[in-house]
Amino acid sequence: MSSIAVSVLDLLPVRTGQTSAQALDAARSLARAAEEAGARRYWLAEHHNALSVASTSPAVAIAALAAVTSRIRLGSGGVMLPNHAPLAVAEQFALLEAAYPGRIDLGIGRAPGTDQVTAWALRAGVSDADVVQHFPEYVQQVMAFMSAEGAAVQIGAHQHEVLATPRAQAVPPVWLLGSSDYSARLAAQLGLPYVFAHHFSGRGTAQALELYRGGFAGPGGPETFLTVNAVVADTSEEARRLALPFQHMMASLQVPGPMSRRPLMTVEEAQAEPLPLPRAAFDAVRSSWLVGTVDEVAEGMQRLASDFDVPEVMVQPVAGAYAAEPLDRDVHRERTVVELATRLAA
Repeated sequence: MSSIAVSVLDLLPVRTGQTSAQALDAARSLARAAEEAGARRYWLAEHHNALSVASTSPAVAIAALAAVTSRIRLGSGGVMLPNHAPLAVAEQFALLEAAYPGRIDLGIGRAPGTDQVTAWALRAGVSDADVVQHFPEYVQQVMAFMSAEGAAVQIGAHQHEVLATPRAQAVPPVWLLGSSDYSARLAAQLGLPYVFAHHFSGRGTAQALELYRGGFAGPGGPETFLTVNAVVADTSEEARRLALPFQHMMASLQVPGPMSRRPLMTVEEAQAEPLPLPRAAFDAVRSSWLVGTVDEVAEGMQRLASDFDVPEVMVQPVAGAYAAEPLDRDVHRERTVVELATRLAA
């Protein structure tokens, strides 16, 4: 079995009975296990106002996980830039790079990562159309502010120097993330590394990567990898059971309802819960997921890496938990990451 780099994508899921503190403890345990198994990076997504997800602030979570690890790269997957002032993002990640040099990635996305009301509150009433329109400019501002030279800002007749941090020694790499052609084209235009959200639906990946690679205009060459949802267990049947809580969560996003207002279900709750979609549509939610034994999932990851010509696959471990299992660890998510990284990591 040929080697590929294995990385981790985390939403800091919060299941029934868990507190935010316990979910963060579980992430610390997962990050340490991923590092020990040889995973390359560990990225935190940004989501807001959901009882099932605690990753509201990637920068804060990155600092917490970097403090309990020593080698693995920590990053955002991603910071949803329309929710933040570019200078604030630049300051956060410049300081993270100073604290943990050579270990920080800044992944940037364009989606809100939340509902419209929460997005409005995050943006202090600024319209979605306005921030999306200026997204390319904001990305470039983040990079300029983080640079050692900073950025020159013209206000009236006066020019002001703006630095994200004094005397920066290095700058974290900026990655663009996306689930459409837009970010692929922008990453190519700006010469930035790029990740397509293959774990969303498994569709459109080939077209996005072709646009990115074909239009790349930066120094060096294009750099990219894939994301995928995965669950590993002793048997395929058990892996499918463990996938049920996340499958319910993702399926419920397709129908009106209060799914965001409840924690991630336990496996027992998911087994007893009525399906939120017709059976065929519910099963289609995980049609692009890799769910099975370690051999089955590892082979699937290798096929993805070969089909899309990438050296790295980032796994979102979508394994749920049983009610009796520890609240400060996600044992099946850890197993998924450790077994895949051990089997495949370059």
